[in-house]
Amino acid sequence: MTPALPESPPTAPVAAERSALHAGRWPWLTDAAIAVAVAAANCALVTLSRETPGMEAVWPNHTAGYVAGTLLALGLLARRRLPFTLLVLLTLSGLAGDFAGVLVWGASSLGITAASYSVGRYLPLVRSLAGLGAGTAVNIAATALSPATAAGDPGEPWWVNQAFYLGWLLASWWVGRLVRMRSFHMVELATRAERLERARDAHTRAVLAEERGRIARELHDVVAHHVSVMTVQATAGRRVIERSPERARQTLVEIEETGRQAMAEMRRIVDVLREPEGGGAARGPQPGLAGLADLVQQIRDTGTPVELVAEGAPAELAPGLDLTLYRVVQESLTNVLKHAGRDARATVSVRYGPAAVDVAVTDEGAGPGEGAPPPPADEPGHGLVGMRERVALYGGELRAGPRSGGGFEVRARIPLPPS
Repeated sequence: MTPALPESPPTAPVAAERSALHAGRWPWLTDAAIAVAVAAANCALVTLSRETPGMEAVWPNHTAGYVAGTLLALGLLARRRLPFTLLVLLTLSGLAGDFAGVLVWGASSLGITAASYSVGRYLPLVRSLAGLGAGTAVNIAATALSPATAAGDPGEPWWVNQAFYLGWLLASWWVGRLVRMRSFHMVELATRAERLERARDAHTRAVLAEERGRIARELHDVVAHHVSVMTVQATAGRRVIERSPERARQTLVEIEETGRQAMAEMRRIVDVLREPEGGGAARGPQPGLAGLADLVQQIRDTGTPVELVAEGAPAELAPGLDLTLYRVVQESLTNVLKHAGRDARATVSVRYGPAAVDVAVTDEGAGPGEGAPPPPADEPGHGLVGMRERVALYGGELRAGPRSGGGFEVRARIPLPPS
């Protein structure tokens, strides 16, 4: 059974096809080496025929054999661009050389092999089959009409050598097809690897953009909280500086400490962008629910009464989830300082359940009072948006709005992963 012919790849891009057809570092050097080898073989065959008795009667024109064989060999330089034309030309040249008494079969036979390989290597399947068929037909006609065939051994039919020669022709064509398929396969693999690399780079850029967004939210939480605390502390210090200089001095110390904390945390967050790959080991720990007591005490130092209530046994939380809950409380207390007034009481409650963790921050304020800056008219509300994004990332929900009895309430509930 005849094996299935390898098909050309479907609609390959022009650049990929050119890369597959002209693979190699110096293709012209390869073609030149083949041409020199074929010319040398033909010259050697002509020289041998001069020294063999009886051969001069068949091919007497030795000088013409040298020249014609060399010219035919030089035609192999065009085997990549004109393989079909070259195959027919070399086959006809063998027939013409026999009739003219010029020995060029050293060039035409080896050249036909190279041309047949080139037909399979550089032409699409339909044109390649047409070229192989035309070359075979011309070769059969040339062999049948050749004077050398007529003067051959009568006991050996001419088609025996022809069958061997055609088998060699088909084998060289088949090798060319296999090399063509392998070249296209290699180009396809290279193209696929390039696409995967581009996709990986795009994914890396997306991850970096997401990381920058996370850091931007971190900076918003840190700056908003600490600046709000420092503003309230500065306002309180200004009010008591005349009647209680010692209290004002203590307020300035607290402002300095709060500013240093803000700068340290901001520097630690921004350093994430500057660290080389693999430098994450030098990062400090992120805050979590264990630091709520210090956060509440910091708010109390501004003069705002805050109560911390915890229910249930503390659970072991993932670092990201722990940080999310801490940032929710921090942003909520920042909003208490900004909008509820200094004298508004606030309550922070944390309840650890078997399936979820609930945090709530409520206040009894009726709006900004004396000593608290009023909210700007174009308040963007990035704090609530950031909190909702953080909570939604872990499959939780956040509710924020005014309380029925006055004040404001923020509640977040995040489910715990199953044990």
